Amino acid sequence: MKYKITVDFPKIKTIDLELDDKMSPNTVKSFLDRLPFTVAINSWGKELYTSETPVTVEEENAKSFVELSDVAYWPPGKAICLFFGPTPIGEKDEIKPYSPVNIIGKIKTADKKFLKDIPDGMRVTFRRAN
Repeated sequence: MKYKITVDFPKIKTIDLELDDKMSPNTVKSFLDRLPFTVAINSWGKELYTSETPVTVEEENAKSFVELSDVAYWPPGKAICLFFGPTPIGEKDEIKPYSPVNIIGKIKTADKKFLKDIPDGMRVTFRRAN
């Protein structure tokens, strides 16, 4: 099943996510059950990752490589990850998380260019879309 989520970047923009419980149903359920929540966000290459979220699940069909626009949950840090380009440890153009992640959806907003300019520590809110 698919679920629409909005991430609010205060005074900048919002982005739309579409969660899909096909690959990681327990992770998506835990995420949805804890909405809305507000966390700090940081960048690592062309990935944004949150501070610790209220979501707590183990690896679930975890992947060592992800695709452009994937949304994932990183179990060791209880973090949500938004992948919009290559990461520092991947080979040329590879999107490789720091360690395996549970894929939970996709970034659906077409214009993701502004994500590279998000300041570390900004507080963002994840909520169900209206």
